[in-house]
Amino acid sequence: MTLNDVNEGLGYAPVLVGVGLAALAVWGLVWAARYLLADSMMRDSIRQAVRVRWGWKRFAAMAGLSVTDKTPSAMASLSTTDAKPPKPRTLTPTLKVKPDQFGVVVRAGCLPKVGLEEFQKAAPYIADAWRCTRVSVSQDKPGHVLIRGVRVDPLITKTSHTPTGKVPEKLATWGLGVDEYAQAVSVDLTEVPGVTVAGLPGFGKTSLINRFICDCAPSPAVQIAVADGKVMAAHEGDYADLMDRLFAFAGSDLKEANALFRKLVRLRRARSTSIKTVLGRKDMWHGGPSVAWPWVVLIIDEAHTYFRDHKGSDKETKQLAALAAQNARLVEELVKMGRSVGILVILATQKSTGDAIPTFIRDVCPVGLSFAQKTTDAAVAALGDDIRDWPDASPTLLQEPAYVGVAVMKTNGQKGFTRLRTPYVNEEDSAHIAARTAHLTADPADLLTAQLPGLNLTKTDPDNDSMTPLAA
Repeated sequence: MTLNDVNEGLGYAPVLVGVGLAALAVWGLVWAARYLLADSMMRDSIRQAVRVRWGWKRFAAMAGLSVTDKTPSAMASLSTTDAKPPKPRTLTPTLKVKPDQFGVVVRAGCLPKVGLEEFQKAAPYIADAWRCTRVSVSQDKPGHVLIRGVRVDPLITKTSHTPTGKVPEKLATWGLGVDEYAQAVSVDLTEVPGVTVAGLPGFGKTSLINRFICDCAPSPAVQIAVADGKVMAAHEGDYADLMDRLFAFAGSDLKEANALFRKLVRLRRARSTSIKTVLGRKDMWHGGPSVAWPWVVLIIDEAHTYFRDHKGSDKETKQLAALAAQNARLVEELVKMGRSVGILVILATQKSTGDAIPTFIRDVCPVGLSFAQKTTDAAVAALGDDIRDWPDASPTLLQEPAYVGVAVMKTNGQKGFTRLRTPYVNEEDSAHIAARTAHLTADPADLLTAQLPGLNLTKTDPDNDSMTPLAA
């Protein structure tokens, strides 16, 4: 290499330095703009993320999350000028920090003797150092852990949900809210025949169901019916704004509800008879719902209204008792036999004890949620006996006003229970979605008879009150 080559190389140095400084300036402007445009909660999280990054090496050494490497690197070995060996190196796990509204999401690399177990043991110290309400540590991918630190408790931070009006990518995925670490919680309703939602009045049951309706409404492959035991007529109560998107509705009158349940049982039986002919398969979920064969969802709010055991010897009471017993049998058939033909029943009540939802219905519903409960027995009825082993997750602890909208559910595939905050859906947004999607409303029975003109779902067998559909 000649002197001219060296001088030429040095001539590029100011240019490279300038490019580096320009890139640094652009990065700084982007960071500053992001900070200034953020709301107050996000700004707090950004500052928290900066503190986590700057203090990580020092904290990791104090918390036992670093290791000493006594083997010198190749560069250290070459740079040694005397007989003394190079000093051991202190290795600290690499860290990637991302702020969000509630705190930070951190992905850390593992080292020998510093893995998932060591991070989990250090979680209380991490929470104190990072000023977090709680910290969770889980496996991210081989060789990495995911640390979730929340600065603000998501369970007591009220949230809202604005329906997008778009067809959901996964129709059967019900977005429920966020858990105590602000991670999204959803439940897959594919192949699910029934869901129970329990909890004290005013604690969020209906708002949760309203979100489900609003999110599903833009899809013509779902049709929804409601039986609301809190009201007498459709224009009253929580579902009045959604009426345009419901193909059927019944109030608290037992005869009216009985007629709706009968209608859906007839549909179920007709679908069971014709599914192989129409769809070419025995299970709707193997291909998914469609416009011609939609997913049918029956929502029964204040379910105890329709199943209550009426006591008395007078004629009217006996009639009510007979209707309640038949309602239970009809809904039992829908839950036990409706899954493969695309029928889901969602039952909401204050206490899902056997007198509110008969156990032969409740115990075959694989998904259960509970908002606040007053007694342990009510919590056990809603979530199963396992909730006794997880007292910190019991819905009996959710009776304070701050926990309105907070529910507990069994975590599929994991031990224990998940506490989650469900968002509030504004009534105006519900009405807007229902009005925009009203043209998608169709009676599933009409859709089926259009494909099978010889089928008459209004006929019943006079010798059998089980409503077996007959060909015309």
